[in-house]
Amino acid sequence: MFFWRRKNKRENTGNIDVPQQFLEKHKNEKINKNLEDTLVILQQLLGANDDIVVRRFRVFKEFSAAMVYCSSLVDHTQINMDVLKPLMSTSYRDETWNSNRLQEIILEETLYHSDLRLESDLSKIVRSILSGGTLVFIDGMNDGFVVGTRKVDKRAINQPGTEQVIRGPREGFIEQLGTNISLLRYRLPTADLRVKTMEVGRVTKSKVAICYLEGIASPDLVEEVKDRISAIDIDVVLDVGYLEQFIEDNHMSPFPQIQNTERPDKTVAQLAEGRVAILSDGSPFALIVPTVFHQFYQTPEDYAQRFLMASAIRLIRLVSLFFSLIASSLYVAIISFNPELIPTQFAVAVAGGRAGVPFPAVVEVFVMEVSMEILREATVRLPQQVGGALSIVGVLVIGQAAVSAGFVSPITVVVIALTTIGSFATPAYNAAMALRLLRFPIIFLAGVFGLYGVMVGIILIINHMLSLRSFGVPYMSPVVPGNYQGMKDIVMRAPLWWMKKRPASLHTANRERIGDAVIEKLKQPPSNTLNPINVGNRKEDPPDGDTT
Repeated sequence: MFFWRRKNKRENTGNIDVPQQFLEKHKNEKINKNLEDTLVILQQLLGANDDIVVRRFRVFKEFSAAMVYCSSLVDHTQINMDVLKPLMSTSYRDETWNSNRLQEIILEETLYHSDLRLESDLSKIVRSILSGGTLVFIDGMNDGFVVGTRKVDKRAINQPGTEQVIRGPREGFIEQLGTNISLLRYRLPTADLRVKTMEVGRVTKSKVAICYLEGIASPDLVEEVKDRISAIDIDVVLDVGYLEQFIEDNHMSPFPQIQNTERPDKTVAQLAEGRVAILSDGSPFALIVPTVFHQFYQTPEDYAQRFLMASAIRLIRLVSLFFSLIASSLYVAIISFNPELIPTQFAVAVAGGRAGVPFPAVVEVFVMEVSMEILREATVRLPQQVGGALSIVGVLVIGQAAVSAGFVSPITVVVIALTTIGSFATPAYNAAMALRLLRFPIIFLAGVFGLYGVMVGIILIINHMLSLRSFGVPYMSPVVPGNYQGMKDIVMRAPLWWMKKRPASLHTANRERIGDAVIEKLKQPPSNTLNPINVGNRKEDPPDGDTT
């Protein structure tokens, strides 16, 4: 046998090829007609694993056959009822029996399974078995039957843990790719939804799905996404975060250029605008490309509420975003260089609070910021039951103890607390993390140059954001370059009927998303069908005993 000669050669030369490497070198090899030879090759390639099962039986009570599957990945009931039972309980008698006739009977009359195919390629068969498929091989046949019998336990669909909303759907993605795609199709029952899959990862062979709406998403954008993903050559892909690091435009920027989300409704909204979603098997997150900065402080709840309330909440969110970035540095600059900017009575209170503090303001703020980051990280990593108690103890006990010991001033604790709360108000965790990291260089500039240093730091950050691109789309669009339609959804959220067109930066084939008939209907005055002036305001005497 070829395989045994290959094995002896490896033993003589001292070069050891693991099964995966063997498959890569001989990915076009075909299985042997002989049942025993095929089983030997498969057992050698699959290794000494206790969950690899080889079940021998006779097809139609005449032909020797074997079934190979991974017991930890398959549905045993499906194997017993849909594969073994029809093959073993049926008896065919045909004087002109041959392999082609046998294949035809099994495919068309015997096996009750929708996911069934013939396969002769050795590498594809091994990958199918390791992905939850079942191989049925009959002695004397050139092809084996691969049956899709995969079954992996999964958690229930529940509310996303990182994107909470008060008003909106409560469903979130889970780790199974098929379930995530079904959540998208449930909300997009249209023939325009396209799902293209590919495998990424030399070892994991992770299935990656590219989802978009044909006729809306730019074909050039779709091709660019496919090219960037197909160029990834890495051993393992365990999350879409692995893909994000390969396909983003600027790898050295602290700002995320690709949005991730656990919410199917948010993903569908982005697809409807002309963007592309990337999902990976084993990850409960979806990547949205391209991405611009204003997407990171918007939430699905902004569009489920009336525009006045949504605009007010978004404005508060933007204020908290700037607060989390520059509040600490402004405090350091004013206390250290420009105390005359503080009102007199407040300046006296600040001076009294800082009396006895041994450190300058910049050192004081640095220590407190680092302490808050350590406390935040510890709270995230601890179990949920312990994390809540630690956050309360950290904020109340440690903060009060630091003030009582004269280590920091009370005003510093207030400023750091406001900065931390502001960072919590940013909906996107990765964007909030970028702002948290950028606080430290701005605090350093404020401690050295005062307000001038703060302004220099802000200008550098803005210039960097203006230079960023996400799949060619300017990061600060539609502000720079300016677009009137896009600016309706930046600081304030305009009514839905005002936002008639999709973002111009995406160059979609179909930009219209609201029909003209709806606009004309909204321009008409309300009919007031039940207005008392129109229908009359009559008072009727109720019948005796009727109190309604």
